[in-house]
This record gives sequence, C-alpha cells and structure tokens, in this order.
Amino acid sequence: MNHSTLRLIGAPTDVGASMRGAGLGPEALRVAGLPEALTRLGLTVNDAGNLTGPTNPWQPPVNGHRHLKEVLAWNQQVFNAVSAALAASEMPMLLGGDHCLAMGSIGAVAAHCRATGQHLRVIWLDAHADFNTSDITPSGNLHGMPVAVLFGLGPDDLVHLSAAGLPQPALARDELRLIGVRSVDDQERQFVHAQGLEVFDMRHLDEHGMRAVMQQALMGVDERTHLHVSFDVDFLDPDIAPGVGTAVRGGPTYREAQLCMEMIADTGRLSSLDVMELNPARDLQNRTAELVVDLVESLFGKSTLMRLRS
Repeated sequence: MNHSTLRLIGAPTDVGASMRGAGLGPEALRVAGLPEALTRLGLTVNDAGNLTGPTNPWQPPVNGHRHLKEVLAWNQQVFNAVSAALAASEMPMLLGGDHCLAMGSIGAVAAHCRATGQHLRVIWLDAHADFNTSDITPSGNLHGMPVAVLFGLGPDDLVHLSAAGLPQPALARDELRLIGVRSVDDQERQFVHAQGLEVFDMRHLDEHGMRAVMQQALMGVDERTHLHVSFDVDFLDPDIAPGVGTAVRGGPTYREAQLCMEMIADTGRLSSLDVMELNPARDLQNRTAELVVDLVESLFGKSTLMRLRS
C-alpha cells in the first residue's frame, strides 16, 4: 500500500439516486466502527468529516438528467477533497452517498495519476454497469451514469470537472475493470459492448470463479500502478447485504467478496477507495454497514486465512 494515513471523506447525499437513504451511508459506516477497525490494522485514520452540498430537490429529469446542477456541485466538492488528500500523500476513502460521486473521486485520482506519471487501474465492483447516458437512460438518475461520464460521454460540466485543462476523458478503456455486473439496461448493454469495456459479469464469475476473475482484472498491476477501488455495496448479494437502494439478486457471496478484497490487498497497490450506495434506510440493524467494514478491513490486509503474507 502506498500510504499509511487514510483520509475519510463523507459525502452524505442521495442526489443521483433513485430513492432516498444513501445520504445516511457515511454515518452508518462510522457507527459500524470503520475508523476504529482501520486504526486496529495499524493505519493512521484522519476522519475529515462530511462534505456539504445542496439538498436533494427530488425533481423529475430535465433533458435526461435528474438533479444535474446538484450532482455537479457535489462532485466538485468531492473532486476538491480527494485532490487535497492525494496532494497531502494521504489515501482518500470516499464514504458515499450514491455512486454518481465517483465522477469527482475518480476524476481527481485520474488527474493525480497524470500529474505523477502513475498508471491508473480502476476496479469497479457493482451489480450495474453505470454506463447510461441522457439518450438511453430509463430514469435520468445520474448514479447510473458515472462510468459513461468518466469516459467523456455526458454533460460537459461533469466531464470537465477539473479546471486544470487536463486531457479528457478521465478514464481510458484499458484502465477500467467492471466486476459483478448482473443488471444492465438493453441499450446500455449495446453501448458497453460498443465501447469494448472489460466486464466480468456474474456469468463469467460463475463459470471461472472469483480467483481467476481477480487474477485477470489485476493483471499488469505493478509498482507504477495507482489502484483505485470503487465499491458499490450492491455488488454483494442482497441476502448478505440488504442495505442498498437497487438490490439485484445473484451477487457474490461473503467468501467470494472476501477473496476479491484479499487479492486486491495482496497487490499492495491500493491507493484510493470509494464505498458507495450503502442505504441504512433499507438495512437491518446496520448489518450491511458492519459487513462493509469487515470487507474493507480485508482490503487493507486483514486476512481470514492462516497464511503468512509475503
């Protein structure tokens, strides 16, 4: 791992989502003991508190986007906060909030990688491809569009979050791996295929197993790689993680998710992280938040196996 100091950045908003509740996610993770768990692993934890932004106006879509102005404001805050953490040589961990916020988070990480000459690898753990645009979205919800925006396919203001005149788009095809996908809109599926994205959907995972999938997804990661994980909690099967807004049956089991996290930890290259779409309003006694803390511990090297780490 590149940094021993973590900066927790709360972004309590559901402005890009289809239902309310994701804005409660950061506090649920704190209540579940996230800062203390990371401290026990020997990390220095700097909890920077919560960002502030506009409230959710709960309006219908305009030209295929719901709450574009508010989503832009929140993502600019996230971009600035993640950029500041990276500039201070701290590892940013964004506590969402809905997944539209990854536009700001990964936008900042991509800008940092360009400035420092690092290779970027994004592991996107999600039940959804998040590759809708205003032309094909069935809902207008921007939490279904962050990957498309990061590929330069979206509203100009969101695509160009960075004012530094950096090359756009933020992500290139070879920098992204989507894992766990099992719910994709019809037109979105065609769009994903047309872009040639590397998607390890649940059928692929069922046929080949999590170990082979993660070996493929992490292939080429080396000492020059900045590894970013964007973890949408609905990646997990809702039987173990009910506290999400858009649950989809048939996701990874507890053991599969643990192996995924442990193999990321084994690279030693994890450098930034999003934890998104935890919705305590849909949860049972904060069970999902506690599971997420457990999995994040594994991402930072807490092994469930009796083996010596090299």
